[in-house]
Amino acid sequence: MNRGTRVKEKTVIGKNCLLMAYCHLAHDCIVGDNCIMSNNTQIAGHVTIGDWAILGGMCAIHQFVNIGQHSMLSGGSLVGKDVPPYIKAARNPLSYAGVNSIGMKRRGFTVEKINHILEIYRVIYGKSLNISQAVEYLEEEFAATDERDEIVQFIRNSQRGIIKRFSKTNGDEGIVD
Repeated sequence: MNRGTRVKEKTVIGKNCLLMAYCHLAHDCIVGDNCIMSNNTQIAGHVTIGDWAILGGMCAIHQFVNIGQHSMLSGGSLVGKDVPPYIKAARNPLSYAGVNSIGMKRRGFTVEKINHILEIYRVIYGKSLNISQAVEYLEEEFAATDERDEIVQFIRNSQRGIIKRFSKTNGDEGIVD
């Protein structure tokens, strides 16, 4: 772990986190509570990781990336875009792989809340809308909830853009949806 620079002047790791062998956490990073970073996870500077995020072994996180809370990244992920909250991210290039329903169930989320989050991501990744249009649609058509607002704010605040949905044109040819 590297200490902060003059930019933020601190690197922070939350409570009850598990950093396994050979993890690297660069300067000016903020890691939430209850996060798990598996072996050889490499995190560049100025990265923010939300509560309850799980990073599989040998992930490489680009500087200035944000990882949302309750997200799960598969091992070997190369992360160059922001990863929204409550989702699983996998494949190459890193792509949306569904909501992290098992993780949310383990943390006491109701089935109704998980389904609500799933419906939000169906708009973002399943409709024929670009991200800006999807966010507008969510704000107009979905009632305000903490989860909807968190996801919308995460997307609006993204400086690097968010990961996309997997398609055969942007990834491995051998993987079938």
